[in-house]
Amino acid sequence: MGTEEKLNTLAEFVIKGRHIDAKKTAQELLDENVTPQVILDEALMKGMAVVGEKFRNNEMFVPQVLVSARAMKLVMTILEPYFTASSISKKGKIIIGTVKGDIHDIGKNLVSIMLQGAGYDVVDLGTGCTAEKFYDEYEKNEANVVGMSALLTTTMVYMKTVIDYFKDKKAEVPLIIGGAPINQKYADEIGADGYAKNAYDAVILVDKILEKL
Repeated sequence: MGTEEKLNTLAEFVIKGRHIDAKKTAQELLDENVTPQVILDEALMKGMAVVGEKFRNNEMFVPQVLVSARAMKLVMTILEPYFTASSISKKGKIIIGTVKGDIHDIGKNLVSIMLQGAGYDVVDLGTGCTAEKFYDEYEKNEANVVGMSALLTTTMVYMKTVIDYFKDKKAEVPLIIGGAPINQKYADEIGADGYAKNAYDAVILVDKILEKL
């Protein structure tokens, strides 16, 4: 099996969530001196892009996406040691969290998975995040984008609190939002820099934002 065929096979293993086969194939590629960057770009990112599209089109569902993500993460465990080397380039660093008062995280976790699969370094802050926490982690990690999630109409209002806090601090970082009760109109009202309807669209949104920077 040639390198290109093996990379395509690895992408398929990720899509199907065959994590053991995925890790074995990735190790074989490394042993054949295929660079981690090529494995990331030509197999993992391609595979997760298909997963994202299938999820968006209701051809895959949350449990299947999580299985694919497990395969991707297992491969990443053997690629991670190379990430300190100059041969690996990440597309950017994203901070993501569910806002204060909200404990829902399935949607946020899917966005995190999709962004990682697209080649981003993601710092997941978890749930119930205050404006101060978002800001402190943004400064500490020198993030390129800050993402907020909310599932409740009672908690989504806190997103404006976070945006206002960043404005007060004169932080020049794009703030994006998402979640079941959120729409573009609300994003515009509170001054968010972007809104994504689902995890697949979140990757497209972040790509577009960072292309402009």
